[in-house]
Amino acid sequence: MPKRVHSAAFKAKVAIEAIKGEKTIAELASEFGVHPVQVSHWKKQFLEGAAEVFSEGSARSREAELQRQLDEAHRQLGQAKVEIDWAKKKAEELSARQAKNGR
Repeated sequence: MPKRVHSAAFKAKVAIEAIKGEKTIAELASEFGVHPVQVSHWKKQFLEGAAEVFSEGSARSREAELQRQLDEAHRQLGQAKVEIDWAKKKAEELSARQAKNGR
């Protein structure tokens, strides 16, 4: 029998129902078509990860790091543009000088 893969939203839904405590783990397992051990496991994972939701560091630090990387990429792009413009100007000056000297 192939292993089923459940979405994160499905797992969260089952875990929340288990946390509510309105139905037994066995009832929830039957209702959602999963093994009771799986329901308990998802409940445990949900409770262990709940503090992450309120942690400012996780999402904000990832966002700050991505912004820093974007800023660095923009800086490098600007630097490259300056260098290309300088090289074009020097190439034009050299070409004009060579044309003036008859080369």
